Parts: sequence; C-alpha cells; structure tokens
Amino acid sequence: MTDHDPSLDGPPWEEDDVAERDENTDDMFGAPAAAPEPAAAPVAAAPVVAPKTAPSEIEAHADDGSAYQVLARKYRPRTFEDLIGQEAMVRTLTNAFATGRIAHAFMLTGVRGVGKTTTARLLARALNNETDVIDRPSLTLSAHGRHDAAIMAGQHMDVMEMDAASHTGVNDIRDILESVRYAPVEARYKVYVLDEVHMLSTQAFNALLKTLEEPPPHAKFIFATTEIRKVPVTILSRCQRFDLRRVEPEILVEHLGRIADREGMKIEQDALALISRAAEGSVRDGLSLLDQALVQAERGQMVKTETVRDMLGLADRSQTIALFESIMAGRTPEALENFRTLYGFGADPVQVTNDLLEHCHAASVAKMLGPNATRLPNDQAQKLTALGAAIPAATLSRTWQMLLKALDEVRRAPNPADAVEMAIVRLAYAADLPGPEEALKRLQSGDPIGGGSAPRGGGGGGGGASAQLAARPVVQAALPNPQSFEQVVALIGEKREIGLQMDVERFVKPVSFKPGAIVYESVEGAPIELARKLAGRLKEWTGRTWLIAANGQGGGETLIEQQKKARAAERAAVEADPFVVAVLKAFPGATLGEIKRIAPTVVTPEIPDDAGDDED
Repeated sequence: MTDHDPSLDGPPWEEDDVAERDENTDDMFGAPAAAPEPAAAPVAAAPVVAPKTAPSEIEAHADDGSAYQVLARKYRPRTFEDLIGQEAMVRTLTNAFATGRIAHAFMLTGVRGVGKTTTARLLARALNNETDVIDRPSLTLSAHGRHDAAIMAGQHMDVMEMDAASHTGVNDIRDILESVRYAPVEARYKVYVLDEVHMLSTQAFNALLKTLEEPPPHAKFIFATTEIRKVPVTILSRCQRFDLRRVEPEILVEHLGRIADREGMKIEQDALALISRAAEGSVRDGLSLLDQALVQAERGQMVKTETVRDMLGLADRSQTIALFESIMAGRTPEALENFRTLYGFGADPVQVTNDLLEHCHAASVAKMLGPNATRLPNDQAQKLTALGAAIPAATLSRTWQMLLKALDEVRRAPNPADAVEMAIVRLAYAADLPGPEEALKRLQSGDPIGGGSAPRGGGGGGGGASAQLAARPVVQAALPNPQSFEQVVALIGEKREIGLQMDVERFVKPVSFKPGAIVYESVEGAPIELARKLAGRLKEWTGRTWLIAANGQGGGETLIEQQKKARAAERAAVEADPFVVAVLKAFPGATLGEIKRIAPTVVTPEIPDDAGDDED
C-alpha cells in the first residue's frame, strides 16, 4: 500500500470535491464557516441585522475605567499661562526669553505637586519652540509646535529626562557628559532634565561641575528637587534658581472648582475649601483628592461637604472651634463632652489635636493682624479673632506649647482618645493660670494666684498648688453684678464665652433691662437656645437667677449695628477733614483705606548719669 493513488492522473492538490475541513466547524482564527453555494432556485435570505447596543451599555463601557486618566495628568499645564500660583517665576522667565538672557542651567525647587517637573518640560518646549511663525526660544507655546508633543510625552531624542533618584551614580552622569558634546539631532538645544537631583551622590555632583560651569552652547540643564538644602552650593551657584511657591488656598479652590465644572460634576464650595486645606498648597494633592471626592456622588448630584469631611477623616471645624473655646474658658466637663461627641462621629484624635493647634495659631495671628490673616471662612475667622482678643498673648503661647507636647503624647499613646482627654484637662486647668512673673507679683502682694477650673467646670480639681503657696487665707472675690446690658456683654467677654458674646451682639435687640431681667427682640436667624444659654451662664457667674425673655417688640439696634454706625460716622468725619480732602485732591484716584487708631508713643524717661561715681 502506498500513499499515492495510481488511479489519479494529476497531482494531489488538483483533486476536486475534497473537503479540507469539516463544514460544521469554525475557523481556528475565528472566521465563520464558508457559506454553502446557493441552490438552483435560490430563496432571498432575510437580511441579518446587527444587535443594537443600548445607550446605557455604551456609557458603561465608556466609563468602565479602562482608559481613564486621573485629573492630575489630564489637567497638567500645557502652557505657562496654565501654571497657577507661580506668577513671579513666569514673569522672570518671560522677560529673560524676551531679552535673550537665557541661562544655561535652571534649578527648580519647591514642595511636592507645585509643578516642578511640568515647568521643566515647559522650559524644554520653550527652548525648542518652533512653529510656522516662531523660530526662536519663546514662552508663547501652542499645541502645534514641531517638538511639543514628543517633549511633553518624554519621547524626544534631544530632550533627555533622568530620574536622579534611581540613577544616582557617577556612571549615569558620565553618560550625560559623553553625549553632551554632540549637537542636537533635530531640535535647537539639547536639554537635560534631572528630577530629584538632590539624590545624586557626591561623586556624581563633582563629575557634573565642570560641564555645568562651561557647557556647550547647544546644551541646557534643568534640575528639579524638593530638598534644595541637600544640593551642594557649588551646583547652586552655577544655576538660575526658581522657588516654586505653595499655591494659596483661595487660588486652589478656584482652580478645583473650574476642573469640577469641566468634568460636569457639582461640589459644594466648603467641600473644595476642605480639599484645598488638606492639599497644603500642592496642586497635585488637591487634584488627587478632588478625583476621589467626585466619585462620592452620582453624576449630576452635588458632592456634600459632610461627605468630603468623612472622606478626609476630618472633624467639623465649627465643632473643634467650640471645643477650643470650651477649653480656653476652663469648662472641663463641656470640653470633654464635646471631644467625645467628635470621637463618636469618627474624628481622629490626632486630627482633633492638629485642629486645636491650628485654632491656637489662628487666634494668635488674628490678635496681631486681624481676621483676614487666618485665611478661614468669615464666621470662623471672626470667632477665632474674638477669642484671640479675649485671651492674653502669653496664655495663647503657653497653650501652643502644651498642645505641641499633647500632640506627641497622642501619637505615642496606646489609646489616643484617652491622651486627648488628659490634654484637655491640663489645658482647661491652665487656661487662666498666670505667668511666672505675674504669679510672683501676686505672691508678693498677697493676692490670690487663681487658676484651675473648679468654679467654671463644676467638676472640682485645680488650685491645689496655689492653695499650698498661699500663706494667708484668701478672701472670696465678690460676684459680678452687671447694671447695664453693655456690662452684661462685657462680662460675657471676660469669661471668654466668645460664641455667646457674638450671638448676643448680632441677634439681640434690647427692649428693657434691669439687674436680673432682660427683655429683647430676637433677630431672624438667632439660635433657638440663646435665651436659655444666656440665663444659665449669668446665673453661674452672678449667683442669682436671671429672667431672659425673647418675646419683646420694638427693640433698639444690636451692638453690631451700633458699631457699624459708629465706624461709618467716624469714616465720614475723617473724609470731611480738610487735610484729608486736600490729600485726596492732590492725588487723583487715591481712596481712603482702613482707619486705624495709633497707640500713643511711650516715652522712656532718661536715666541721668551719676557724676559722683565718675569722680570717685
């Protein structure tokens, strides 16, 4: 038997009617089986209609995340105009390029996420900017540049990007030194971008010195680092340095809002403020947090502030301000209850302590510079400003030091919540303790030293050391007895009840007053429990029952309205002053700004020289 059939005349591949494969099987590459030849009487086959894909199915595939690009990369600046918060650097570079005074090496430094690598790529594009109308280095970048796409993608042969964190040795620098001698292939300059340059070894820095001092005319170096202090001064002296600043919260909030609008998402302004504060001036961190926040709600729905706060693990700022107020007023039980409420809602003890530190700092800064210096929402800034005005600077400084120590304890404690509670007890006890000098003066004069939170906290404790130091019996101070509504408000301020004081000043129109009874007309928006809270505090401070009625009619102006009217009258008087009128007339376009009262100059008496000692 042989493989060849002798009955066939032609070769095997000319055989007819031999099926190469089973007609009921599919092709191995996915092609359908060949259609059979039509019969003698063909019947028109029904047209095959491809199944339609539902629109929701298409959207699901479009949003399945397979090709999603994070916001930090999607909205990376592509021109110098897109850089936010770096106006000083852009202005300097614009003038340098316009006048042709372009340095051969640039050092970009700043915190994470402020645009160092992006600026380096933009500089590389500007150095090799080439379009139909531009043929010189220029910061006027467009999307149609000859080299732009390759440079921004990191794929241009004349723009070399190197991560110095993973190429730290002298051999990596040697490769750069060998290639820098050759002219660029297609671009104007050969640009070397070294990111995280502070990670280079000492030998690598030394190998770079000579070339960096006298590079070829076709070579430019751009360095980026977050640790400028680790870069040798010999390198810094050969570069033009630019410090990229942290982006201000107001600018970052506006930037995040624009991006959210372009993404078709809605997010509350306070939520953007929380993200901006958590980003700490870093645009990349802010965009990453925004990316995470936008998925907290369905498309078309508003992302709530509470949702973002829970996402960030933050406590409600108004509640932590109330906690700080309770601590500084020495109300220990109330402060402990406030903290336990925050902790029950999931607030991190470390974050609560950090918030208390921020409030202490904001109150101190507002005491010196005013509420605008706190960079907080208006209501929070006003409350902390009033709190700072009522607390001595020495007490705020001592509270800051105690909070710093408490933060370290909270981080190391087995149970952080217990550490925060113990810190609250210490802070409330020491809230009104005098400083060392004041305590010494009181001891010498026989006055009570004070301190402790027993009278205000109602929970005992405090004053032990003072009681032992007092050599003579302490006479109980007389309880206050306010005789007017203004004295009541002043008493509230003395007791550091800043929230209550602001509510009384804004929402109370006094109708009648007599010691022990106040009738007032309530302004719209007043807290529901204002009367009850005011009566309770006055009873605690004065030792007598106060009747507070909020159902009066025909009340006068609130204290805030009176203060505004007084400031307006003062401003009108200043504007009418002949000298001010003459100054404004002499300088057209000048306006009258803020009016401040200058404290009188303290004249130090001169100490006469003792002539008798000289003679002796």
